[in-house]
Amino acid sequence: MADNLQVLLDHRPSGNVSPTNFRIVQAPVPAPGPGQALVRHMFLSLDPYMRGRLSDAKSYAKPQEVGEVMQGGTVGLVEASNNPRFKPGDAVVGMGGWQRYALSDGGDLRVIDAKAIPIQAYLGPVGMPGVTAWYGLNKIIAPKAGETVLVSAATGAVGSVVGQLARTAGARAVGIAGGPEKCGYAVNELGYAACVDHNSPQFAAQLKAALPDGVDGLFENVGGEPFQQTLRRLNDFARVAICGLIASYEGAPTALPDMRIFLVKRFKMEGFIVSDHMSVWPQALGELAGHVAGGRLKWRETIREGLENAPQALVDLLHGENFGKMLIKLVEPNCSDAVILSCA
Repeated sequence: MADNLQVLLDHRPSGNVSPTNFRIVQAPVPAPGPGQALVRHMFLSLDPYMRGRLSDAKSYAKPQEVGEVMQGGTVGLVEASNNPRFKPGDAVVGMGGWQRYALSDGGDLRVIDAKAIPIQAYLGPVGMPGVTAWYGLNKIIAPKAGETVLVSAATGAVGSVVGQLARTAGARAVGIAGGPEKCGYAVNELGYAACVDHNSPQFAAQLKAALPDGVDGLFENVGGEPFQQTLRRLNDFARVAICGLIASYEGAPTALPDMRIFLVKRFKMEGFIVSDHMSVWPQALGELAGHVAGGRLKWRETIREGLENAPQALVDLLHGENFGKMLIKLVEPNCSDAVILSCA
């Protein structure tokens, strides 16, 4: 059995995140004890929230510990088990972190069907990003048919699901994305009515033109200047779901405009963390799995090969260099895994 390659947080970033903030080590593959299962990871999820946990500032989640394996969502196969809930060969999703193998008592593991749906989709549209999209859209924005829903980071792991679910609900979905390729994908593949490139020198004018009837629901993933421009387009009684503010994670300001806008527009703005709403996960995952299995929900992935490339991939994610969900492929599949991943 191969060694357990791991990525640790070596020291906290003092400014922008760099690969030098991490350390790659080799460790023995652990053996499962009583009640434990050993999981061999196939894919690691990289997500914007990880930037916040690199800081020791108080937040909604405990900071990543220095000198410990980086936290993160994973999918893989059970290699060995002393837990009656899991058997070798089971495909599972969990929080195994930035390492090839992880031990679990089963509390964070869920057996998944990796035959009907590609295994890595459980880290994207049928995982935390998908549930995040489902909750923010359905429970905060709650779009009505004919309304306009604007989605920033429209082609990302969360935004791409939001746009498609909004369209399914009968709303007019408009996206904001970085670059003509992403905007073309948003319109031609994801079904957005329009998409505006936030890198365009004419962004403000193009955004206004794409929103002739204003904004009834805003799903905000980015913050920064696009957020400022979007607030000017809000209709009376609009609903704003604050999912993320990635533009500010590396230092860009994200400030609210004159507070009178709340009174004048009478809109609602709510930030949310999807892990606060575990009671809705079964319903959301069931609906999302049905959409994916039925071909009604599309998604795109940026896959980097090798765990050792995860630090640079996180930096790239924070600078918008991903297209869709950012994943790390950890290991090549064995031929026995062919039902899940193709074997050469």
